[in-house]
Amino acid sequence: MSLNEMERVIIVEGKSDKKKIETIVNEPVEIICTNGTISISMLDEMIERLYNKEVFILADSDAAGEKLRKQFRKEFPEAEHLYIDKMYREVATAPEQHIATVLLSANIDVNAKYL
Repeated sequence: MSLNEMERVIIVEGKSDKKKIETIVNEPVEIICTNGTISISMLDEMIERLYNKEVFILADSDAAGEKLRKQFRKEFPEAEHLYIDKMYREVATAPEQHIATVLLSANIDVNAKYL
């Protein structure tokens, strides 16, 4: 399976993050919400389910987001971490154009109206 055929997954913290990403992304991508925290057993299940998928972590630029990233770095080191500018703090409140640029930098197709 080539990278172009590989299923892609974006992991976000909350439902509002997921809704925002859904409007921007222009390709089939699964978006998973952790609801801010994730248990070890849930993380283990997720790792099994995401095996052989291209995984991106898009968390807020705050303490909770860093905690989540730290968990994923330890348990899922092959995931790619995407970062929003710290001035926006939260994915849900960041401008669509900024998020589109972040996603595009990871070669995720985005709706052109956000560029």
